[in-house]
Amino acid sequence: MKNSIIYIVLFWSAFAFSQNEQLAQYYYDKGDFEKAKISYEELLNSSPSNTQYFLRTIDCYQQLQQFDTAQKVIQDRYNKYKQGVFLVELGYNFQLQKNDAKAKSYYEQAIEKIKTNPNDVYGVGNSFEKKVLLEYALRAYQTAMSIQPNYNFNFQIGMLYGQLGQTDQMIDLLLTESYKNPQNANLIQTQLSRFMNGETDNTAFKDAMRKALILRTQKDQDVFWNHYLSWFYVQQKEFGKAFIQEKAIYKRDPESLSSIVNLGQFALNEDDTDTAEEIFNFILQTTKDRDLLIQTNSSLMQIKIDKAQEKEYPLINSELQQLLITYEITPFTLSLQIIQAHFLAFSLKKTEEGKDIIKKALELNLNAYQQADAKMELADILLLEEKFNQALIYYSQIQLDLKNDVMAHEASLKAAKTSYYKGDFEWALKQFKELKAANTQLIANDALEYFLLINDNTVADSTQTALKQFAKGDFLMYQNKKQEAIAQFQGILKTFKGQEIEAVTMLRLGKIYESLKDYTSALAQYQQIIDYHGDGIYIDEALFFSAEIYNDELHNAEKAKPLYEKVIFNHQDSIYFVDARKKYRELRGDKNL
Repeated sequence: MKNSIIYIVLFWSAFAFSQNEQLAQYYYDKGDFEKAKISYEELLNSSPSNTQYFLRTIDCYQQLQQFDTAQKVIQDRYNKYKQGVFLVELGYNFQLQKNDAKAKSYYEQAIEKIKTNPNDVYGVGNSFEKKVLLEYALRAYQTAMSIQPNYNFNFQIGMLYGQLGQTDQMIDLLLTESYKNPQNANLIQTQLSRFMNGETDNTAFKDAMRKALILRTQKDQDVFWNHYLSWFYVQQKEFGKAFIQEKAIYKRDPESLSSIVNLGQFALNEDDTDTAEEIFNFILQTTKDRDLLIQTNSSLMQIKIDKAQEKEYPLINSELQQLLITYEITPFTLSLQIIQAHFLAFSLKKTEEGKDIIKKALELNLNAYQQADAKMELADILLLEEKFNQALIYYSQIQLDLKNDVMAHEASLKAAKTSYYKGDFEWALKQFKELKAANTQLIANDALEYFLLINDNTVADSTQTALKQFAKGDFLMYQNKKQEAIAQFQGILKTFKGQEIEAVTMLRLGKIYESLKDYTSALAQYQQIIDYHGDGIYIDEALFFSAEIYNDELHNAEKAKPLYEKVIFNHQDSIYFVDARKKYRELRGDKNL
């Protein structure tokens, strides 16, 4: 009984302490520093050695301009612990009072303290960094390393060089540190990537990085630098240049193709299909590994199908059949079987043959993910046939079998779209709402688009008449019936002229015309959105898609540039902002991206 009482008392004491901490934080975040000061003073009295409470208490004094009180408390702390970090705090207290001479005196004392006690560098250096006293932080780390050569603050010094604008020193030091201590290379690459892809124009930094890495590959034959240069080119999405480095690495160390395989997949994911094709063909010529040959042939066939015109379909069909004869029908060739089934159903309109291939595949000894892949394809074909409920059954099975997995989220998205296609908007809306928070950005973006579409057009038209017609057009697009979809969307524009559905209908028409390479018609649709729906949610897409047509298809940089510029300056929250900024810089002449 006595022990129980003790446990209860301790529990409630801990709970009350936690509540006080949360209250102090609440006042501090709110800017009510008088109340925050009282709360942190109480916390500090309860835990006198807690540095966080001490620093927050000092911060509150300073926010309230109670500098004398702050000075006394900091001095007492220094007298007790003799740590250099409190000399920095004393200096900063004077800096806030515009007494730069006194502030400098204490900062110099903190540096001197490191000379007598190098361990002080951790607190002193960190405190200088937090207060953005970068020159002093740099001196602190350099001082410690001069006294204790076994100390390594090269990463911190390199980052400080970057913040001070001394990018050449930053790059040189961090590259050297990466080479000497490869275990730090990933951390360093992450920070370098942030500098390269920051919000500001970092063309000069990228150019310096490129030159430094090329110079090192020329001076030092260690493949470490080829790997680093390949990594740099991947960051810039220059996959062809990365491939040159990877081939050089493989020539000197032909043990594994894994880096080249990964590079091919990166290129494919970023729609650089020409480079991906080159990489996959290199793999085919180089490897004898059966699994890798199957994987690579699958990727190449998918690229070929995506690029093919209808007259090429018979040859593609023959190639798929020959590959499956060569590698046989086994769980290891499932990717090829799925590609063949999809091609038969969606391109050749032979849905029964496509379903038969998948049903036979499901009889093989597949693992859970392979079963999910096969079921997903079967559901897709059933949806193509307008067998909505049967498709939903298979999507639901994947959701249940692989809960919280990316594939389960993909199945959920397809199930939501199926409900949308069949006109069950209420249920679809609930599913899209949940998927907006999906971890996978593509799924979340897709879900958000459909959520807004259904929600906005339900508010505008409670009968959902226009939305039903629109969903029918979307389903015709899914079925690859482009001419029928064009007619459907054009009918919507005539029937519901000036209504909420108009802008997104123009957007859909634009994308269909693009897929048909009718760029004049596509641009006309996007221009109507720009002219008449400039305050709507589709304006950034209309601007970006127009810019892409002028830039990539019509090679008219002068017309593309102002469109990218409008996305950059007027639509910073757009998912196309980053790509628009990169393309704009390229057109402006910043080639070293």
